[in-house]
Amino acid sequence: MTTGDDWRDVFGHDEPYPEQEDGIDAAVDVARDDGFLSLEGACGTGKTMLALTAGIHLVRDPDSEFERVLVLTSVKQQLRQFEADLRTMNANLPDGYDPISALTLVGKADVCPYNITGTAGIDDETVYERCEGLRDRTRGLTEETTAGALADRARSQQIGLADSGRASQSDGGGASGAQYLEVDGEPTPYPPDTVEYEEGAREVEYCPFYAGFLDDLPEDGDPSEAVPFDFTDMGLIEREDLVSLSASHGSCPHSVMGALLPRVEVVVGNYYHAFDPTTVGSFTGALLDPETFVVCDEAHMLEPRVRDLVSDRVGDATLRDAESELARVLQPLTLGGREPRRGSERATGEQRDPGADGERTTAGLSDARDRIRAELDDADVTTDELGRLREFLRDLRAELDRRVTAHLEREHRGWRADLTDLPDDEIPLRDPKTPAPDELTEWAAREGYDDAVWTRAETLGAVVARILNDVEDEDTRRAAPAVGRVLDAWHRTDHTNYFREIELDRTWDETEPGDSWRRAYNARLAVHNCVPGDAIADRLGEFGGGVLMSATLEPLDVFERVTGLDHLREVDDRPVDRRTYGLSFPPENRASFAVATPKFTYENRGAPDEETETRRQYARALREVASVDGNVLVGMPSYAEAEWAADVLAEVDKPVLIDESSGDDATERLKTEFFGGEGKVLVTSLRGTLTEGVDYRGDRLAAAVVCGVPIINTSSPRTRAVRTAYDREFGAEAGGDGSARGGFETALTVPAVRKARQAIGRVIRGPEEVGVRVLLDERYARDSWDSVREYLGPEREEFQPVSPDMLSLGLERFRERHE
Repeated sequence: MTTGDDWRDVFGHDEPYPEQEDGIDAAVDVARDDGFLSLEGACGTGKTMLALTAGIHLVRDPDSEFERVLVLTSVKQQLRQFEADLRTMNANLPDGYDPISALTLVGKADVCPYNITGTAGIDDETVYERCEGLRDRTRGLTEETTAGALADRARSQQIGLADSGRASQSDGGGASGAQYLEVDGEPTPYPPDTVEYEEGAREVEYCPFYAGFLDDLPEDGDPSEAVPFDFTDMGLIEREDLVSLSASHGSCPHSVMGALLPRVEVVVGNYYHAFDPTTVGSFTGALLDPETFVVCDEAHMLEPRVRDLVSDRVGDATLRDAESELARVLQPLTLGGREPRRGSERATGEQRDPGADGERTTAGLSDARDRIRAELDDADVTTDELGRLREFLRDLRAELDRRVTAHLEREHRGWRADLTDLPDDEIPLRDPKTPAPDELTEWAAREGYDDAVWTRAETLGAVVARILNDVEDEDTRRAAPAVGRVLDAWHRTDHTNYFREIELDRTWDETEPGDSWRRAYNARLAVHNCVPGDAIADRLGEFGGGVLMSATLEPLDVFERVTGLDHLREVDDRPVDRRTYGLSFPPENRASFAVATPKFTYENRGAPDEETETRRQYARALREVASVDGNVLVGMPSYAEAEWAADVLAEVDKPVLIDESSGDDATERLKTEFFGGEGKVLVTSLRGTLTEGVDYRGDRLAAAVVCGVPIINTSSPRTRAVRTAYDREFGAEAGGDGSARGGFETALTVPAVRKARQAIGRVIRGPEEVGVRVLLDERYARDSWDSVREYLGPEREEFQPVSPDMLSLGLERFRERHE
C-alpha cells in the first residue's frame, strides 16, 4: 500500500480550507494519543473530507496502529456525501497510490439474490426470517455433508437439466433447457429457487449461495479469502458490484460483505452498526477494536439515538407468541392434552380450540420428542423451567391487560364506545421523579415469581428458538429470545437510571374483539435507559480514537457530558480535544433575526383554535417571512402547530405545502413538489425529517423561520424520568461558560435548540447563496432566566435581536440590498 508522510496526499482537493487544515491536524494528533475530537463545523467547513482525510492518513501511516475507518451517520444524505468524497479522493490520488478501498453497509433486503429477483417466496417482508432459516439449515446440513457438496448439488441440477432438456426455456433457460437465476443482469450458477437436500426421511431446503460462501471460507485464516473477487483495486465497492460479483460466483453477497468488513480501509454505516447490541453481536463486532478510527457524523443525534438502541421493549403480541412457542415445545413432552398453536390462552383465561393446525403441530413435534429432550439436556434446561416461564408469561399478559384497562377507565371513560379516538399514551410503573422498584416487579414477587424466572428467561428463550427452528418447517423470527432478553434487562438494570413503563401505541387489529383495547393499541413493556452516556462511552472506548462532529454540537461541555466523552477523559485518561468553526460564507449574503415575540409556549399561545395575542403576533411574523421571494421553510414545534401555521399562511400569495407524519415516499414527493417551479412555502414539524439532512442547496431555499423552542412534551412520564435522571447524574453543574445547567437544560433545552439550529442551517449551503434566517421567540432574543441565546453556537451574535414590528423593515432592507 503506497502512502506518504503528509495527509495532503490523500486529501481530495487542491487546497484545504483553513478550518479543514486545522481540524485534520487536530484529529490526527489527538487520535495518535488514543483520543477523540469534538468538532462543530457549520455548512461549508468540509467536515466529511476533513474526517476521512484524518482517518485514511492514519490508516496508511505505517507508524500508526489504525487499520480502518468506520463512519457512522444517522442521515442517508450524509452517507451519500461520504461516498461522494471517497470517489473524489480516489480520483485525485497521486500517481502510484493504491485506491482507497471502501464499502457502504446495506441490509439483507438490498443484496439477497432471491429478494432482488422476487423468487423463492422471499420479499422485503420475509427476507430476514427466510434468510436466517435458510442459513441455519445450510449450516446444519454441513454436519452430514460438506458446503461444497451442497453448492455442487445446486449446480449439478442445472447440468442435469441442460443434458435432459426437460426444463422450460423461459426465464433465461435457453436452448439447453436449464434455468439460471439472473441477478441484476448477471447469471448465477444456481436455479431460480432454493434447493432441497434429502436428510433422512425429509427434504431440507437450503440456500446454495450461502453454501457457496461456506465452501470458500477457510477453516483457519482470513475470512476475506472467501471473497470471490479482487477488491483491492475497486475503490468504493458499490452495492451493484457487490451483488453481481458475489452472486455470479455462486456466493452470498451479504456474507461476502461481512467478510470484507475488516479488510477495507473505510466502512460507511449508521449508528446501529456500532451501538445496537444485536447488530454488533451478529455482524459488525469485528470493527469494534483499537485498530478502528471512528467518525460519528451528525453527532448531535448520538445521545437520543443510542438511548433508544440501548433501551428494551417487548409487545403484548410478542409475549403471546412466546407463550405459544413454549407450549409447542412442551406439548410432546407432556402426556395427554391438546395445546393450541397460537395464543394458547387469552389474558382473560378464555381457552381457544387449536383445531387441525394445532393437531398437526403436536403430531409433528411428537415425532421430534427425542431431539427436543436432547437439546434440553445439552442446554441444562428442565421442562419445569419452561413450564414456569410459560405460566409467568400468561400471568404477565393478564396483569398487563388489567393495568391497561384500569388506565383507560381512569383516563378515558367510555373508551369502548369509540376505540378510534384513543391517543398514544404511557402508563408509568413508578413515580418518574422517585427511583424505586417498579410496580410490575413488585407484582411478580407477590405472585411468587422469583429471580430465577427473570434471569433464566433469556437462556430459555434461546433454547426454545433453536428447538422450533429445528423441528418446524416455517422460517419465522421467534418471539421467545426477544422476550427473554427484555425480561433479563428488566430484572438486571437499576431503578435510578432506568425507567419502566407500559407504552400504548396506536394501531388497528380487526381480529381482536370490538370492545378490546388490543384492537386499538399495541401495548409494550419498556425499560428505558435514561442516561445513555455510560453505554456510549463504553462503546467509544473500544475504538482507537476518532472524530465526533456536527453543525450543531454547541455547547460542547454539554455534548461531552451526555455522550460520556468526559468520562473517557477523566476516568480512562483518554484525551478529548475541541474545535468550533462558524459559517465561512460571506456574511452580507444572509440576514439573521431573533425576533422578540412572546414565548411560544402553551400557556402563552393557547390551543390552535384560540385567537390569542401571541398567535396573532406569530401569524403576522410568519406571513412577513413567507412573503420573501423564493421557497420558504417554516419549522413548528409539532405537526399540530404546523397545521395551524399552514392555515394562517393561506392568504400568502404563493402555494403552501404542509408536511404530515408520513412515510419516505410521501416525503420525497413533497420535496420534489417544493423544489419545482415558482416559490412556495413548506410547513413542517421540527421533529420531522425535512429540517435535518435535506439538501436545500442553490435556489431551493430562500428563507427559513422557526417558531418557538421545540422542547418535547415535558409532561410525559418518560421525559420527566429522563430529566430527573440527568439532575441526579449531573446536577446543576457550571458549564464551560460558567452557566448552571441542570437536568432540564441538559436533557431538553439544548437538544431543542439544536433542532432549531438544524432547520435554520438549511438556508445557506454555499458561498454564492443568499437567504434569510428567522428565530421567532423572545428566548432567542433576550437574556432571561429561560433564555436559550447562549446555546446558538458561534453564530449567536449574527442573530440580531429585533422587536416584532421591526422584522418587516429588516426583511425589506435585506431585499433591497440584493435586488
